[in-house]
Amino acid sequence: MMFYEIPSQCPSTPLLDAVPYPSELRKLPLDSLPQLANELRAYLLWCTSQTGGHFGAGLGVIELTIALHYVYDTPFDRVLWDVGHQAYPHKILTGRKAQMLSMRQKDGLAAFPNRTESEYDTFGVGHSSTSISAALGMSLAARHQGLERKVAAVIGDGAMTAGMAFEALNDAAHNKADMLVILNDNQMSISQNVGGLSNYLARIWSSKQYIALREEGKKVLATMPTAWNFARRTEESVKHLTASTGTLFEAIGFNTVGPIDGHDVIELVQVLRNLRAAKGPQLLHIYTTKGKGFAPAEADPIGYHAITKIAPASERNTPPSPKKPKYSDVFGQWLCDMAAQDTRLIAITPAMCEGSGMVKFSQQFPHRFYDVAIAEQHALTLAAGMACEGVKPVVAIYSTFLQRGYDQLIHDIALQNLDVTFGIDRAGLVGEDGPTHAGAYDYAYMRTIPNIVICAPADENECRQLLYTAYQHQGCAAVRYPRGTGTGVSIDSHMTAIAIGKGEIKRHGQKIAILAFGSMLAPSLQAGEQLNASVANMRFVKPLDEQLIRELAKEHDLLVTVEEHAIMGGAGSAVNEFILAQGIQTAVLNLGIPDAFIEHASHQEMLSACGLDAQGILQAINGRLLTLNGNDL
Repeated sequence: MMFYEIPSQCPSTPLLDAVPYPSELRKLPLDSLPQLANELRAYLLWCTSQTGGHFGAGLGVIELTIALHYVYDTPFDRVLWDVGHQAYPHKILTGRKAQMLSMRQKDGLAAFPNRTESEYDTFGVGHSSTSISAALGMSLAARHQGLERKVAAVIGDGAMTAGMAFEALNDAAHNKADMLVILNDNQMSISQNVGGLSNYLARIWSSKQYIALREEGKKVLATMPTAWNFARRTEESVKHLTASTGTLFEAIGFNTVGPIDGHDVIELVQVLRNLRAAKGPQLLHIYTTKGKGFAPAEADPIGYHAITKIAPASERNTPPSPKKPKYSDVFGQWLCDMAAQDTRLIAITPAMCEGSGMVKFSQQFPHRFYDVAIAEQHALTLAAGMACEGVKPVVAIYSTFLQRGYDQLIHDIALQNLDVTFGIDRAGLVGEDGPTHAGAYDYAYMRTIPNIVICAPADENECRQLLYTAYQHQGCAAVRYPRGTGTGVSIDSHMTAIAIGKGEIKRHGQKIAILAFGSMLAPSLQAGEQLNASVANMRFVKPLDEQLIRELAKEHDLLVTVEEHAIMGGAGSAVNEFILAQGIQTAVLNLGIPDAFIEHASHQEMLSACGLDAQGILQAINGRLLTLNGNDL
């Protein structure tokens, strides 16, 4: 096995340079594809080490990406990448090699497939388990339009755990759609099932002759039940010896092929050629190694799922500088501390153990930790069921993924007033991952639900204390905190409950009162210093501190709400509703994320673009003062 190092400079890639688009790739002789895979892997290692981003998944699908574009007539044929973590090689092969160093940067390439970026990006993604549904939609549209278009969806074994994927599989079989689903399995547990016999049988099962014989045999043997049952059981038994997953997908209605070696590009091309010509729903099961070709990533596929910039080996001995704890670290430590005090605590996450800071908890309390895989709806209703029985579930989930469990939040938890605590990570703008992962809507979709408390901590210590507050509350409570690090305040190991619905004045000023929610307290204080404005740390979006709002409205000429959330329906809207309902006469300015999807950039660049840094807040308030008073105060 060849292992690559991070190149110190851009590697030489003459064959890759000669095929900027798939049309040129398809002119290459088949036996040149292994060399192309070597060059593509080396280039991907180099450019991703320069930019950071999703790392291991792309290395694992080098050969598959080449084979798909070699066999399928892209972009006329449609190839869809589930989630999109593994789409970097696809971008390189579809005219974007020279732009790869702009990946995830402002005005550069997106972190995921994006329909506005390239005609080869057939479906925009970021959330998992959508590829089969979208591919089925494209296949049925082609049927409706009378087009001989082929459609293939690549989905990882992790994404296949979501219910949506199985809903789509069932519907694809029902509609007898001409489409291919490629199950990319990078779990080592299937390696013993793969070898020469499996690859040989895969070629047979994907061949025109076998598929035609199989379908004709069904028709003939349908009139002889005994013979048909024997033939069916024989086929299933042989497939079971070589593909443990085959029986499940065959039962749904897919012709299943594999598993085969996903790093044998020539074998992949041969099998894909057969499957592209086949009629009806097909499923190809391949096995791959995440991080293939880079030893550290193969050894630690979780740690190398996504990376910051990587230095060449010669530069990796520099000691790292001390880092501030991330909000996810604060949550993880609180979870361990709280579990040590209360044996009722159970932690649940939908495949976000590492990202949500739960590794330590999973090790210390393995029997109280449930990672339900990519199944957000199930995670919430699982918590509801637990709460019915008197335990105290804590659900750790990203804001963008909680959207997928909205019905369960309403129907299964809030409606029944169940005691469930939510740690909502990645709230607000998330930087380089862009709009697919932005947590810009949770205030709006949560605050309209009865029986829920919504907390907005301003810093790391307040996050710890509000998590404790939410946990002590007998009912549904959510603590919403941003990605990454906070302001670097010291964190009190002692846990103290904060009165629910009570904010605090952080700065006393005149004429202007800034009502800051969550992460917006720090820039609001900076702007408040220059404006001599009062600044309130609101702490809660629901319930609001209504008494504090009354006092601030009475003592100031202008109330300014600031939130790292969509303006429409957010915390500022809640303040507006209260003011109108109470008949309070005061001027109000709402600052937040505008009615647009904010494209990827650094977090600070995104805040600046939305006017949510200190300078943007200052300019917006001065602009409003001009319209109110006719001069700049």
